[in-house]
Amino acid sequence: MQVSKLYALFRVEKERKLELAREIVRELARYSREEPFWEAVRKLDLKPEHVKEVMLFLEENGEIEIRRSSDGKRLWVLTLRDIRRNPIKLDRWLALKKPQRK
Repeated sequence: MQVSKLYALFRVEKERKLELAREIVRELARYSREEPFWEAVRKLDLKPEHVKEVMLFLEENGEIEIRRSSDGKRLWVLTLRDIRRNPIKLDRWLALKKPQRK
């Protein structure tokens, strides 16, 4: 499915919102090596603000951690490159978030 359609579903869905956000980020991670990245995002019929919204949603839910520079600015593309380089990391984080049984 196209990323723009996934984003449209992300905006209206309530139950599957987290699942759709993960899928969008995984898809965008494939394009993280393209320069300039934000132009590649525009070719996918998305705005940079949409990508940032999805990533912030995942960060708020504890799914990912957006990298930050020394002055505190968010490093969006570097975070996506990390996910692309090590996609299992996201899945491991998700597995760690499950409640521990005693």
